[in-house]
Amino acid sequence: MEKKNCVILVVDGQGGGVGRALTARLREQLPQVHIRAVGANSAATEAMLKAGADEGATGENAVVFNAPRADFIVGPVAILMPNALLGEITPRMAEAVGSSEAMKVVVPSNRCGIRIAGEEQPLRRYLDSCVELIRRELEREEA
Repeated sequence: MEKKNCVILVVDGQGGGVGRALTARLREQLPQVHIRAVGANSAATEAMLKAGADEGATGENAVVFNAPRADFIVGPVAILMPNALLGEITPRMAEAVGSSEAMKVVVPSNRCGIRIAGEEQPLRRYLDSCVELIRRELEREEA
């Protein structure tokens, strides 16, 4: 599972709670990856940096610039929706994430007006599933 230079872009907004939790789990379970945190605001970026991101940036241009340079993009499902997170996710941000060739692994949230079919689970299970999906993909790429 030693994919060198694997860049995981963690994108979040608001207070950065989902991004912070994802960053902490990724850092703990996949220490070999490079975690780049991009917040829609400085509070979200700071939360992800404190959780162990290797580097961070803030704002629309940071998402637009970094999305095509990532191997994985993770965050709440809202990062795929223009004007989500109370307008913090701009149309350009959502387009950059959605258009990136990176594998997107998003965490469901009932706060953004999207319902994912299937059984609703506690947030911690979605976060663990996100990290496990990335782990399996990295192992598959090595084989």
